[in-house]
Amino acid sequence: MAGKTSKKSAKAATKTKAKPRKSAPKSQPSKTSEPVLLAGGNPQIPKGYGDAPVQAYIAAMPGWKRDVGRHLDELIVRTVPNVRKAVKWNSPFYGIEDRGWFLNVHCFTRYVKVAFFRGTSLRPIPPGASKHAEVRYFDIYEDEELDEAQLADWVKQASRLPGEDM
Repeated sequence: MAGKTSKKSAKAATKTKAKPRKSAPKSQPSKTSEPVLLAGGNPQIPKGYGDAPVQAYIAAMPGWKRDVGRHLDELIVRTVPNVRKAVKWNSPFYGIEDRGWFLNVHCFTRYVKVAFFRGTSLRPIPPGASKHAEVRYFDIYEDEELDEAQLADWVKQASRLPGEDM
């Protein structure tokens, strides 16, 4: 019986063969998965135009910042009814068709930053300085009293100025 293998030894031979290990499936973001939060809790939302990506960004803002995002969006829409929206570079942008973007919003660890792209032209000038000559910032902190009238006035003024093409 030389050269013949019994069923028993054939079975043993297959048991000793190393089987290739399957690697764990790579996690792929699904359409229902939560957006990734970047530094400071800023949501990573794909670039997109219109209200839907902005609402996705707001929905993904962490904690108290989500309420600030909703409030800002409502204030901007109420103040500038023909506003155009987009998410670019993981931030909501607001602008006027054929005139460019006049502001954006961004989450940081302790505050939400509103950037007015022609902020030095607003009166009074928003308090936050920038390394960009014309940009001014307004930071909103948790539990801080918001001067809604002043913010709405800045939004209205900014929407009437030439915007940025980004």
